[in-house]
Amino acid sequence: MVSMRSPREDFEAAGKRLPWDAAARSAALSATAPVSDVKASANGADNASNAEHSDDMPTVPIPARKAATTFDTPSKRERIEVKPPITRFIRRAVTRVFGVWSRISTQVVRQWDWYPRVEPYVGYGTGDYSRLICRTVYAPRHAQSGELIRGIRGMLAIPAPRTHVQASIDDMPLNTVQIGVSEVYDKVDRTRDLGSEYAISDSAGYLDLVAEHRLVPGIHRVSYSVANRKPVSANLYTIPASAKVGIISDVDDTIMITQAPVPWKAAYNLLFLDPKKKASVPGMSVLFTRIADLFPGAPFFYLSTSPWNVESSIRNFITDHGFPEGPLLLRDLDPRPKTFVPTGPQHKLEFAEQLMADFPDMKFILVGDDGQKDPTTYATIARRYPGRVLAIVIRELSPRESTGLASVTGLTSTQPTPVTDVPVFTGTTGSNILKTMLPYLKTVLR
Repeated sequence: MVSMRSPREDFEAAGKRLPWDAAARSAALSATAPVSDVKASANGADNASNAEHSDDMPTVPIPARKAATTFDTPSKRERIEVKPPITRFIRRAVTRVFGVWSRISTQVVRQWDWYPRVEPYVGYGTGDYSRLICRTVYAPRHAQSGELIRGIRGMLAIPAPRTHVQASIDDMPLNTVQIGVSEVYDKVDRTRDLGSEYAISDSAGYLDLVAEHRLVPGIHRVSYSVANRKPVSANLYTIPASAKVGIISDVDDTIMITQAPVPWKAAYNLLFLDPKKKASVPGMSVLFTRIADLFPGAPFFYLSTSPWNVESSIRNFITDHGFPEGPLLLRDLDPRPKTFVPTGPQHKLEFAEQLMADFPDMKFILVGDDGQKDPTTYATIARRYPGRVLAIVIRELSPRESTGLASVTGLTSTQPTPVTDVPVFTGTTGSNILKTMLPYLKTVLR
């Protein structure tokens, strides 16, 4: 398997190719500040650079490189051109229909005097760079970002493509550079009509940035602003280099009961259930809190196949039910020409690869459930990255949660325990898992 380069290496490689003078390049790659000296490169074709800081904040050219966006760079197995002809035809037809709906809905809401706003998502970073993500959508004049809403409202959000967004970390503006072409309909923006730095969201409204900086470990604030709207912000978790253990956890039926194996129940819980009534899997918050106590400073990454459209619901659930705060790594369900909609296992495998590359010295505890494909997905991760997975936790669904169409056909809707050299701990509740897992974790600390 080909190893991924870190964003730091990409920044430096790109810096050698850009036509700057040597002094400017050196300043761009090595400048430091007490809190942050931030430069950013945008994923895909969706970012642009212009203007300058104020007189007391001089700028230098920004190292830019073609980052592997989590939206537009699928693995070879997931690309549409390698699929069977009928699959290619159906996926391209769905993509075109989505494009038509997007254009029509945009025209309608503009007539209603709606305009773009930013939905900020929680980011994470290392000592050298941060990964930031947000989305621009159309909304009424007085609508607020991050509102706790039912899933159906989030799913019907209308993207505001190619919107100019200004971003900053702890009030330090980001300098962005537009690079590459990632989608056939994401054209390079040539305008220079704003007076300060900005980036441009893609055709589905997403803005996926990698910012090079100097930030102390801890929680920082990322702010985004668009025309005619007040700035909005989200947390940025900067992970300390001393953190040697991280937790990657699924959400649906792992920490939050959704009954994913039963399609109609899963759809109701995702789309129509009051977010405040979502139930937590018994004992899982206790398990996570105990892990956090054993490994102080360990980051928690919530890697789920749920769509970004319900990010606010999941984020509020994590807070309300006492789970450790952390970045959400969700899925884009808008069909794209290159990626269509990534499968659940592929989504998790690609984000796991990203985290392995971002934190090369960190070992991970993988937490999931047996209601979908977490057992085989996590076994694949453990096989691809020997020595990097500390343990696998599989929460077993109860018969009531897993009973669906599979039981009618005589099949099982759950997966067996993964076969791997990594220790695997199973149980129906967090308390059951903790009883068997705690002694092992204590031996790891010795």
